[in-house]
Amino acid sequence: MFTFLHAADIHLDSPLKGLEAYQDAPLEQIRLAARRAFDNLVELALDEKVAFVLLAGDLYDGDWKDYNTGLYFVNRMGRLRDAGIPVIMVSGNHDAARQITRSLKLPDNVTLFPHRSVGTLLLDHYGVAIHGQSFSSRSVMDDLVRNFPQGDPALFTIGLLHTSLNGRPGHEPYAPCTLDALRSKGYHYWALGHIHQREEICRDPWVVFSGNIQGRHIRETGPKGCTLVSVDEGRVVSVEERELDVLRWALCRVDSARCDTADSLCDLVREAFEEERVKAYGRPLAVRLIVEGITALHGELHEDALQWSEEFRAVAASFGDVWIEKIIIKSLKGAGPRVQGADDSPVEALLQSVEELQFEESTFVGLVPEFEKLRTKLPPELLSDGDPFKPGEEELTALREEVKELLMAKIGHGGRHEN
Repeated sequence: MFTFLHAADIHLDSPLKGLEAYQDAPLEQIRLAARRAFDNLVELALDEKVAFVLLAGDLYDGDWKDYNTGLYFVNRMGRLRDAGIPVIMVSGNHDAARQITRSLKLPDNVTLFPHRSVGTLLLDHYGVAIHGQSFSSRSVMDDLVRNFPQGDPALFTIGLLHTSLNGRPGHEPYAPCTLDALRSKGYHYWALGHIHQREEICRDPWVVFSGNIQGRHIRETGPKGCTLVSVDEGRVVSVEERELDVLRWALCRVDSARCDTADSLCDLVREAFEEERVKAYGRPLAVRLIVEGITALHGELHEDALQWSEEFRAVAASFGDVWIEKIIIKSLKGAGPRVQGADDSPVEALLQSVEELQFEESTFVGLVPEFEKLRTKLPPELLSDGDPFKPGEEELTALREEVKELLMAKIGHGGRHEN
């Protein structure tokens, strides 16, 4: 019996996005989050005495600014070499064919599969054959699986690949392939990378995206880590998710329906943050707070958004390890006080007009045409996690509603003061 670790999408030294504006944010902790998560991976490999470690692409986050990233990696690989643990890896779209990374001499316990063809490593002691192919460039649109050899029935066979499989939302369709193609190879385990959310695609054979080891922004919420696989007599007997992340991202939804005062809403937000802290098992939290529900506080939430933002951030600060990445108000108007006056009053007519407002997409995107010129000058790496200059329909809808609600709150507030 033996065990091995499958990890992917390490993105060493990738910055965490969304907390830079905090004066009291743990900037050093944020900057080193990916390294600390990778340290946890190394410690897990040593503690479990695994037979080998698989890294399924995107070890790096692009070319380095200097050699510190590479030296750090070599140092950690040295610890595994001293313990007799080999590391087998492929490059993905973020670290493919980079000049500096290519010049780094890897320790002798590390095998990087080639990008021109499928590489094979035999671990005779365990009766294991591992096949894998690296990316030759940032954008690989070919099906690499067709080049993989058929599995040898006498060996426990593993495929190591960075791929989008048949596509996943939010990820580029690199190295596309099908589950049927993977299964046709006769392998026992496919160790996949590129998709940052852990997913068990199939169990016969095992086809697994291990996910990334550390969330980098609010679109990567929840536990992050690697997969520990146990093999006995040539078959997989257990597949376990192991958490490695050191800072967790969370969406925190608060229903304001039962709140009619600032204190009651802040208390509810505090309870929600506490629940997320429990789920994170003591890890620092980066939270996107979403306040929703039908509430009498609806107008105040939109009219005094800055004041409410400070109130919510003060609640987060009271924990010492919770930071709000963003606050979104999605509340709905309750049966609160209406503007005084007849139904056909000018204020009432204006309120009705605002409610019926329809904004076209061009109303927002066309406000600053220079954005498009700026966007074309940006390197692809800055747009890999979404184009900030081309908001999606969901973002546009939220913006439309925010504008309408702000106008409604302002008009309603003015109407109440006039009477």
